[in-house]
Amino acid sequence: MSFLSGDDMTGGYGGPDILNGCGIAVNKGEIAVIVGPNGAGKSTAMKAMFGMLPLRQGRVTLGGRDITGLSPQDRVKAGMGFVPQTGNVFTTMSVQENLEMGAYIRTDDFSDTMEQVFDLFPILRQKRRQPAGELSGGQRQQVAVGRALMTRPAVLMLDEPTAGVSPIVMDELFDRILDVAATGIAILMVEQNARQALNIADRGYVLVQGRNRFTDTGQALLANAEVRASFLGG
Repeated sequence: MSFLSGDDMTGGYGGPDILNGCGIAVNKGEIAVIVGPNGAGKSTAMKAMFGMLPLRQGRVTLGGRDITGLSPQDRVKAGMGFVPQTGNVFTTMSVQENLEMGAYIRTDDFSDTMEQVFDLFPILRQKRRQPAGELSGGQRQQVAVGRALMTRPAVLMLDEPTAGVSPIVMDELFDRILDVAATGIAILMVEQNARQALNIADRGYVLVQGRNRFTDTGQALLANAEVRASFLGG
């Protein structure tokens, strides 16, 4: 059994189902990537696993525990961190204040965790007193990821972490995501830059119309001629 698993997930936002029996899973220390065309249900699947979308059918388990009925807040307390694609920093607060907000559920001394975040993203140490709204897009993403890491999650979920950033910043973010996974944290990521994301993925899921079209290792999906032709531009 995988550490985090969403099985037979079916549901939507009140109208027709967006997810149609899809399954997503990731283990500790792994990177799992969800890719597919626009409207395939990629972000919806992640939101369902985080409790932001009620499932009509299926279940979500974390460490063998059924968490299908838990709220997003309770899933954070259970060990899940989520970084949305947009609106993921407090723009008027400083970098350090953003990170402190990430530790809101903790009652212990979190200074060591903050130092770990600064070690992972050195630019944030330099700009720790600067309002997050003044940072570049890539730096804001680092703040958002760092804030999620302040809860010491067992699973980190990233919705389009490289959206709108330059190729060089994308490569840097992917390098840092690899560093986070190397600490034993499970990474689940939705990503439009499918080829680059699958290149670092242990597992890849190609969704089409809310269903699993392909499920394999990242490298196997990159080598699959049909996946390349249909979803990776040849």
